[in-house]
Amino acid sequence: MPERFSDKKVLVTGAAGFLGSHLVDALLAEGAQVTGVDNFLTGNKNNLAHIKTENFAFIEADVNQPTDQYLKNQIFDFIFHFASPASPPYYQQFPRETYLVNTVATDHLLNFLKETNPNGTFVFAGTSEAYGDPQEHPQQETYWGHVNPNGPRSMYDESKRLGETICGVFYRTFKIDTRIVRIFNTYGPRIDAHDGRIIPSFITAALKNEPMEVYGDGSQTRSYCYVSDLIEGILRLSLEPKAKGETVNLGNPGEFSVLETAKIVWEAIHGTESEPKITSAPLPKDDPMRRQPDITKAKQLLGWEPKIDFHDGLKKTIEYFRHADI
Repeated sequence: MPERFSDKKVLVTGAAGFLGSHLVDALLAEGAQVTGVDNFLTGNKNNLAHIKTENFAFIEADVNQPTDQYLKNQIFDFIFHFASPASPPYYQQFPRETYLVNTVATDHLLNFLKETNPNGTFVFAGTSEAYGDPQEHPQQETYWGHVNPNGPRSMYDESKRLGETICGVFYRTFKIDTRIVRIFNTYGPRIDAHDGRIIPSFITAALKNEPMEVYGDGSQTRSYCYVSDLIEGILRLSLEPKAKGETVNLGNPGEFSVLETAKIVWEAIHGTESEPKITSAPLPKDDPMRRQPDITKAKQLLGWEPKIDFHDGLKKTIEYFRHADI
């Protein structure tokens, strides 16, 4: 099969993050010349340590600053803007950095593309959090969401929504090829053990034989997509000619309650003989009660749907965590 990004010059922001580093790997495997940017606010240098190729260049920089501060005389065919804290503990710890990277940095990068290569493609890492605590289930791209604009998650939710607005302005007004991927819960190797998301939190606790903390009664639902499935969807979105200006959900529509998830994780580590250790904590404000993507558009537009079963992906993730320094 021919390499889909052969000789293409690609910029990936947030390159040292969980998704960013997997995206870098996939692009390099597809023949791209990749430049990664990260300031390691939440990214991890170890996520890129394995890369040994002259087709990858790395710039340590904060993308909230103007692009001329870190990009010099460079032209890119694709820009993947994936820089942002992405879990509640991190974006609440870094609220200004979060809303700036999804808004101001998005504007800087799109203006850079407009000035240097107006025929290039810009892919924005949107989020299922754009739907907030949804009143529509499952969530379709046409749903406008139910978001608290001044709640404890708003620095992430609302800045991602404004990032989408900025992409739309550049697409409609300046004819820049922008594409938005609304990413649902994703898991796999390299996900941060301490970032507070459900899968790494449960795995970390279970491996230590400690109680897994479930918020509320655990009836709220989530859908989990294995990272390799998500990355393939992102690549397809970036290349599909009919995807210009489009917003597409990418995630696994398999729906699990949080309590069910905890039991599955415990069993995958300890087997069925051991009773899961679970404790309860108050439900955080604005925590979504249901989360499930409608991926009809991804199937029709991209010919994409996830292939990795949750139990299989979980085994791979647990194996990574067994050897990680947590």
